[in-house]
Amino acid sequence: MVPVRVLGVALDSAQQHVILLSPLPGTAAEEGIVLPVWIGPQEAMSILVATEGAVTPRPLSHDLMVVMLRALSASVDRVEVTRLFEGTFYAEIHVQTPRGPLVIDARPSDAIALAARTDAPIAVAEAVLAEAGVPEGAVEFDARGDDDRVEEFRKFLDDVDPDDFQG
Repeated sequence: MVPVRVLGVALDSAQQHVILLSPLPGTAAEEGIVLPVWIGPQEAMSILVATEGAVTPRPLSHDLMVVMLRALSASVDRVEVTRLFEGTFYAEIHVQTPRGPLVIDARPSDAIALAARTDAPIAVAEAVLAEAGVPEGAVEFDARGDDDRVEEFRKFLDDVDPDDFQG
């Protein structure tokens, strides 16, 4: 496993959200390589809120997960992006519980959102990085900064009407 950090969240040329993972300096991984993982817009915003330390008026789903883990005396030990199969990334959340360790299958976006909230380390399987990693400057992404995205999300939260979500 290669330890990584969240380099940022970006938009690709098709306006799809991508989380960029970068190997930590000093690791055996090739320098200048990033792992782009395409994720949904809600997950992108959740990761941005966590990495920026933004406060939301109500807890997001990943905040609720952290509260539940703590209430159960459990903690996130680490998250791992374990494999890539037919274009889909797979991840695991490694949790310490009073009954012992537990490994939970998860989408990488959810695992990373939890890691960002719990300061848990993130790692990627060497085979995944070798297969899907790209040179840092090889792919064009929207250069809007994370601060702009968090501000955009804050404005959304200020203006949202709960009636908009009624079925």
